[in-house]
Amino acid sequence: MAAKPENNSSWIAFAPAIFVLLWSTGFIGSKYGIPFAEPFTLTFVRMVVVVSILVTVSLAMRAPWPNSLAAAMHIAMAGLLVHATYLSGVLYAITLKLPLGFVAMIAGLQPVLTAVLAQLLLNERLNVKQWLGMALGLAGVMLVIVSKYSLGAANWGALGMAGVALTGITLGTLYQKRFCANMDLRTGGVIQYSATGVVVLVLALMFETMRIDWTPQFMLSILWLAVVLSIGAIGLLYVMIRRGAASKVASLFFLTPSVTALMAFILFGESIAWLGIGGLMLTAVGVALVMRAAK
Repeated sequence: MAAKPENNSSWIAFAPAIFVLLWSTGFIGSKYGIPFAEPFTLTFVRMVVVVSILVTVSLAMRAPWPNSLAAAMHIAMAGLLVHATYLSGVLYAITLKLPLGFVAMIAGLQPVLTAVLAQLLLNERLNVKQWLGMALGLAGVMLVIVSKYSLGAANWGALGMAGVALTGITLGTLYQKRFCANMDLRTGGVIQYSATGVVVLVLALMFETMRIDWTPQFMLSILWLAVVLSIGAIGLLYVMIRRGAASKVASLFFLTPSVTALMAFILFGESIAWLGIGGLMLTAVGVALVMRAAK
């Protein structure tokens, strides 16, 4: 992982599409791993794998470390919000039997929440076309979910954990933009994932048995979540945050529920109703409008 991959603009045009594709696999990868380990335990194992890889890369490439304790603390705080809070919330919502579609739908509210908070905290202003794109994206997400899932009796505990995940990823995105714009992705990743690992280890020791079934499916899930999601997708997210407005980047999360539904159709044969297809198209139009208007 290069120290400043954002300087190479030849590939950055493809970053949003790659990010959405990779990020959408996170819900499926989590569902594959959660039967074999409790949420905090699974996250801790994932952090151990990620930190091991990034420490090796950082030392081999002699990557620069933060030049002050304050900078390191900011990096750690952003990591706790983006990783510890978001990942734990998503995993516990899945553990409490909230359908993946609803988990993804709540996470899909992030662009609107980010846009509102970005205006208040970062002085980022959205124009009329961008707000219209936000509205279309949100409507498309809701169409996809309505076409596939029915919640039945309200699962307030699971919904609350999904809300915790939403809050974490939203505040983490804004914090990263505000305080960690110049973070080296390699050493910064070591700090963020190490801080997350310590927190989830404490929580696992307090609330879980930490029993793990080391099945091939679990190990494959951990490798996918660690390498593809924690290093690949998160790296792309930080590069895009550094290059663009937080609310513009956040609009990509509108596509996650739709792409997740499409993956479920391809991998598991889950049907997509015409209403869902319409939602996919509406979401894509909304995100395109936000991205184009931002330019």
